[in-house]
Amino acid sequence: MIRLKGIAAAGGISIGPAYKLGREEFAVLAERIGWDDIPGQIQLFEEALIKTRREIIELQKRIAGEMGQEEAQIFDAHLLVLEDRMLIEEVISRLKKEQLNVAYIFSEVLKKYISVFSKIEDEYLKERTSDINDVGRRILRNLLGKEKKGLGDLKDKVVIVAHDLSPSDTAAMHKKNVAGFVTDIGGKTSHTAIMAKSLEIPAVVGVEGATLKIKPGDILIVDGSLGLVIVDPDEATLKEYQEELVKLKGIADRFLSVKDLPAVTSDGHTIAISANIEFPDEVPSAKLHGCLGIGLYRTEFFYMNRKDSPTEEEHYQAYKYVAEEMSPQPVVIRTLDLGGDKFLSQFNIPNEMQPFLGWRAIRFCLARPDIFKLQLRAILRASVHGNLRLMYPMISGIEELRQANSFLQEAKDELRQKGMEFNDKLEVGVMIEVPSAAMTADILAKEVNFFSIGTNDLIQYSLAVDRGNEKVAYLYEPAHPAVLRLIRNVIDAAHFANIKVAMCGEMAGEPSLALILLGLGLDEFSMPPQMIPELKFIIRAIGFKATQEIAKQAMGFVTGTEVEKFAQERLAEILK
Repeated sequence: MIRLKGIAAAGGISIGPAYKLGREEFAVLAERIGWDDIPGQIQLFEEALIKTRREIIELQKRIAGEMGQEEAQIFDAHLLVLEDRMLIEEVISRLKKEQLNVAYIFSEVLKKYISVFSKIEDEYLKERTSDINDVGRRILRNLLGKEKKGLGDLKDKVVIVAHDLSPSDTAAMHKKNVAGFVTDIGGKTSHTAIMAKSLEIPAVVGVEGATLKIKPGDILIVDGSLGLVIVDPDEATLKEYQEELVKLKGIADRFLSVKDLPAVTSDGHTIAISANIEFPDEVPSAKLHGCLGIGLYRTEFFYMNRKDSPTEEEHYQAYKYVAEEMSPQPVVIRTLDLGGDKFLSQFNIPNEMQPFLGWRAIRFCLARPDIFKLQLRAILRASVHGNLRLMYPMISGIEELRQANSFLQEAKDELRQKGMEFNDKLEVGVMIEVPSAAMTADILAKEVNFFSIGTNDLIQYSLAVDRGNEKVAYLYEPAHPAVLRLIRNVIDAAHFANIKVAMCGEMAGEPSLALILLGLGLDEFSMPPQMIPELKFIIRAIGFKATQEIAKQAMGFVTGTEVEKFAQERLAEILK
């Protein structure tokens, strides 16, 4: 029995025989061609590009239907490679200059691109090498007239073991025949990890030497929550994990059984449970999982993967649809949160040394009132079609809030002049994700209708931890006493001002920490839709007074490790 450690990419446990997926290699020989053959070779190249585009668009449509628009957008990067004029022009230029067959020329240019990207120090950009490699191989396959052997043809349930998996490979997986997968390389931000979570396939990536240490047919246990792979487990270990699988299935079924019930504690305290979405077409999933509103509608994704900016009418129609679909439940629309790790070339946002501390979110909007007010007008217009609320991101102090509200007032005046309807009493809130906002929450609370705590940024700013840097990932602690104290301060300030406070960061979906947040008095939890049933179950299984005692004890610990251990023990008692 061998235990291999890697990075936990997608939670859950799977057991099955190893199926080693080798990297598809093409032996492309150089063949001399005449000048008269060049037009035909260019035409062959163009046809391969067109065919590849059709394949990717077809795959994207299928993924959108099966998994959702966010997962399908992974393939936008592939389409952009097909439109890369530098790559295309280099192929044609070298074809004319060297007079060699286009398949060979393209394979050489592809190797050059992959080599350049693989040497980039930025981890996120380095992982995009797989996009170039994946689409490049599609083009080569079409140039050579070869058919690909896909994972969709697997007959038995297996655990895929590979050096790496492209998004296309992952998209071809089906739950009926892929129990899990293990890769030599990859990280939490890789497309492979994103797709695995969406497919709910347990996965461990970054297992160094996995393809060398695992043989075809080896029985594997993949623990996607711990980032552990066990090769050829002994009988006792296998039995232990098989029993754990049965337990997990039973627990999942129990969670789903309460998805349509109210989130009320055993002693009658009601909590609002809402969903985070990025696209309007995620609303059906949110409703299906039992949400009572949209706690965070991220609008910056509306701007992504397009060369132009959305019009006011496009904004309006999108917001109107969500408002009507969710009515009478509330929908909180967060205004544009660009910058940090989200850039748009059409707005000329500069590259910065510290993008998360730079010209982003509300700072960008206040500097570009033309873009900001266009969105505000659209939100106001849509507000008559349902229970819409407006929220500003990354507010650091009262002056920014007042400046944002002044633009909101201007947007209202402009609509009045045009005779357009809107809800003049539209509720306005702020995201508390900057320590200065958390520390001055009592000041901000006097001029807003609600708070929503964005823990992803609040934690990284409070603990000085870049949440995208795996070298310091161990320091990113949601249960750190400093973070809990800031959260308590925000909740107390909100309640003193008689306004409600929600949480829309990843911390809201952490089951053990939910007990502490409940006890601190958090009014609303907003999270990815699939996490809602579990939280409802937990809330219904405990009394509010008991959570208050849990929170009181948690605040007495001096390290985040102690808090997490305590919270997990209490959760285990509740869930038995």
